[in-house]
Amino acid sequence: MEWTTATGDWVGRWVFLRALAAVYLVAFLVAVNQVRPLLGERGLLPVSRFVGAVPFRRSPSLFHRWSSDRALVGASWVGVVVSAALLVGAADVAPAPVGMALWLVPWVLYLSLVNVGQRWYAFGWETLLCEAGFLAVFLGPADVAPPVVVLVLLRWLLFRVELGAGLIKLRGDPCWRDLTCLRYHHETQPLPGPLSWWFHHLPPRLHQVEVAANHGAQLVLPFLLFAPQPVAAVAALLMAVTQGWLVLSGNFSWLNVLTIALCLPVMGPLLAPLLPLGPPDPLPATPPWHQVAVWVLLAVVGLLSIRPARNLVARRQRMNTSYDPLRLVNSYGAFGSITRVRHEVVVEGTIDDDLATATWREYAFKGKPGDPSRRPRQVAPYHLRLDWLMWFAALSPGRREPWFRPFVEALLRGDRAVLGLLDGDPFAGERPTWVRARVEEYRFTTREERRATGDWWVRRPVGDHLPPVRLHATASPSDERPRRT
Repeated sequence: MEWTTATGDWVGRWVFLRALAAVYLVAFLVAVNQVRPLLGERGLLPVSRFVGAVPFRRSPSLFHRWSSDRALVGASWVGVVVSAALLVGAADVAPAPVGMALWLVPWVLYLSLVNVGQRWYAFGWETLLCEAGFLAVFLGPADVAPPVVVLVLLRWLLFRVELGAGLIKLRGDPCWRDLTCLRYHHETQPLPGPLSWWFHHLPPRLHQVEVAANHGAQLVLPFLLFAPQPVAAVAALLMAVTQGWLVLSGNFSWLNVLTIALCLPVMGPLLAPLLPLGPPDPLPATPPWHQVAVWVLLAVVGLLSIRPARNLVARRQRMNTSYDPLRLVNSYGAFGSITRVRHEVVVEGTIDDDLATATWREYAFKGKPGDPSRRPRQVAPYHLRLDWLMWFAALSPGRREPWFRPFVEALLRGDRAVLGLLDGDPFAGERPTWVRARVEEYRFTTREERRATGDWWVRRPVGDHLPPVRLHATASPSDERPRRT
């Protein structure tokens, strides 16, 4: 078979849709495991309270009508099942309207979670998944040609993701301009990975090369996405390589994986000769009703793109912002400023009554740094939402985070669902009498310290984040509230 541009587009669509379905699958598995303790009826930020205060028109979601634990977990499981079906190609063997409906299901479900997810879902990769997922609805099944308009809109999305991230850095921290940010970033990023220690200890000159390559990928290559093939494909390939570098250097949930997925439709001409795939011959065009839907989509995205496009050239660029409640066209960007010193909130409890002689035990988290001897873990593309927000809590007083006090209260209650978010229970099911939070400064060990101690981190106490608190017993356990000593 002769590999034409149309063949490349077909292969690019095929691979992209499988990659997107895989990301959806991970996202819904995260929800299955975490939605009840984070957003459930007794969760840290209950959905029921949120929908009681925010009208549907501002944050449309199925959970305005159904917000019970059963509804949240059930919808997440539906998302898992449908995503798995899409991953194995169910939409390609179904009639076109049914295939579109299948892709619409995870978009509706995930948008519903994001729109009531509050701080737990306030990340750029959430809106990126919503936006990419909506465009996927219109790509059509495998037995028709991919709509060129939708392929262009996917490039427009990738363009905004990369250029937005590049511009926010260029306008932000001076270390991006003098090429020194990566002397700090690998150590102070939210969740370092198993290779982050090695990346941190690369020579300073190589760190400068990393930053310069990042600028090239995010400030130059996006404009080549709209060049003729194979130039666009090569540009997308180089973007995917830089995103792969980020996958190796840290845990950024599915942000990098999804960005790589967005590169795949552009890379179709390069992928086609490598994969044992081929479109039907001849490849028919989409039916008229589908073409009308695509042109309506173009009009809607074009209109909604005005504000995100203006944001790209604005002096005060906003990152990770949605301009419409359906999150159809958004702005992106991260790490405009870099933290130079890593602080961690260390949460501890004790079963002793007397604080003067209390023995404190530390709560270990699944991903965030804790025990200096524990090597940073690989968790991405899985997303540990509590661990991520603990990083933000260390940047500002914990009492300003609306979820932190409920988190401490849940530990004092011995809440099993919340304890399931942690890496074990230091009290083996027994309720602690007191819980406190301290701030400690972390840094990677030097090569010499690593050889001498085997540790990955060195930490030292900085101060209190939350003084010791205990539950104030009242008429019923549900009325218990933490109080300070």
